[in-house]
Amino acid sequence: MPLKIERLKAEQPAIGNWVRELRQALKLSQEKLADELGMTFPTINRCENGRATPSRLALNQIDILLDE
Repeated sequence: MPLKIERLKAEQPAIGNWVRELRQALKLSQEKLADELGMTFPTINRCENGRATPSRLALNQIDILLDE
């Protein structure tokens, strides 16, 4: 497995925790955060559970949401 993929998999739990903490700090449900970001509930759920990593676009949308 290439090093980049191993690193990404190692970072997934940390990213998932960050997404969860961010969502909770914004007092949003997974469904509401998904709506705000133009994503689906399953995508947010997978990110929080470390089974997926947010895309760059999603991370940019999160940054915009934080600035509001």
